[in-house]
Amino acid sequence: MASRADQLASNLSLAKFSQATDLKKRLWFTLGALIVFRFLSFVPLPGVDPTALSQLYSQTSGGILDIFNTFSGGSLSRMSLIALGVMPYITASIVVQLGASLSPKLAAIKKEGESGRKKLNQYTRYGTVGLTAVQGYFIAVGLESFGAQSGVQAVVDPGMLFRVAAVVSLIGGTMFLMWLGEQITSRGIGNGVSLIIMAGIVAQLPVTLGNLFKSGREGSISGLLIMLIIVLALGLVLLICYMERAQRRVLIQYPKRQTRQGIMQADRSHLPLKVNTAGVIPPIFASSLLLLPLTISQFAGQTVAGESRLGDFVLTLNQYLAHGSPVYMALYGLGIVFFCFFYTAVVFNPEETADNLKRNGGFIPGIRPGKNTENYLDYVLTRITVIGAAYLAFICLVPEFAIARAGIPFYLGGTSLLIVVNVTVDTVTQIQSHLLAHQYGDLIKKAKLKGRMR
Repeated sequence: MASRADQLASNLSLAKFSQATDLKKRLWFTLGALIVFRFLSFVPLPGVDPTALSQLYSQTSGGILDIFNTFSGGSLSRMSLIALGVMPYITASIVVQLGASLSPKLAAIKKEGESGRKKLNQYTRYGTVGLTAVQGYFIAVGLESFGAQSGVQAVVDPGMLFRVAAVVSLIGGTMFLMWLGEQITSRGIGNGVSLIIMAGIVAQLPVTLGNLFKSGREGSISGLLIMLIIVLALGLVLLICYMERAQRRVLIQYPKRQTRQGIMQADRSHLPLKVNTAGVIPPIFASSLLLLPLTISQFAGQTVAGESRLGDFVLTLNQYLAHGSPVYMALYGLGIVFFCFFYTAVVFNPEETADNLKRNGGFIPGIRPGKNTENYLDYVLTRITVIGAAYLAFICLVPEFAIARAGIPFYLGGTSLLIVVNVTVDTVTQIQSHLLAHQYGDLIKKAKLKGRMR
């Protein structure tokens, strides 16, 4: 028989939305914060010529800049105050998280509870400032060098003053976005940083669709191919929705306990293990590492003479790591699989989970507590991670293969689809949780009224 909570969840509808005033305030706050983020993406850095910059950016497409530009909602191509987006913050968070799993000192801080979490967050902020400063300086130097070599003066007045102003502006923009994301998380709906990234990706969708239909009108892409692209995108979205909700539930048994009525009752619960525990981290890491040499060679200069060994090496590297090449596709798939297993091992610790179960008296039926439970959890997690890694590789390689074979003149990434679908599902789940809590509040009020009437 279904419980009262299950009945409420099954009968949940958006008809109660108008009565949930707190939820509406959170939604309006989230919408307003995302509008501020979009406005900031059009505020240029001081000392940058936007017209020359657009011409310059078209010459540097194809590297890691395309990924950053997609995640920042086009801010990098316009070189706005938030050109780097929240990527430095995400990188610093991943580094601190990895350090907490590998370093005994950081692991001890992590176990301190709320105070330890605040310390790790502070370390993440310091790392964000450092990464933004380094990336901002190289962007400023790169803009000046591009202007000198390409004959396009993207910087009005090059020099140390421009570099300092660019670094300070980029640090301010990234830190503001980090603060805005924290405000969305605490006062809005969903994870703020994830919503900012999703808003940037969604903002680029009209441009992508416009380029798609423009190519169809010009005859460079056939109408049948456009239909196949749309059907493929919808199929990938459905697959992502299905796989992201897939999980392996491990049955957990707790010993019998005496209730108030004197009845001995045993408790049962489930330990959910997601098929894709690593999330979108493996595709981001794999693509960043592969596109880094291409981006460095672009910053080194557009024309590399093949007279020296270094020049020959750079030209060969660019040729083999180009989008759609067999070497790129193979290394991309292997990188996704490697980082999927690596990050899953970092996020989920079977030894710690087994110790917590043993401490609370829980056990897996048929498995002895302690080391045997740890080995069993590691065995189950390894098997489902194989499926998760294959799923991530398929989602990310199919768009790359389609772009290479069909000659699509713009970028459609599986990583972007993963982020958009994951964040959307998570946000909708939180909205449903707020509506469910509102319905529970109504039930409690009705119960109190009935009790008073009696």
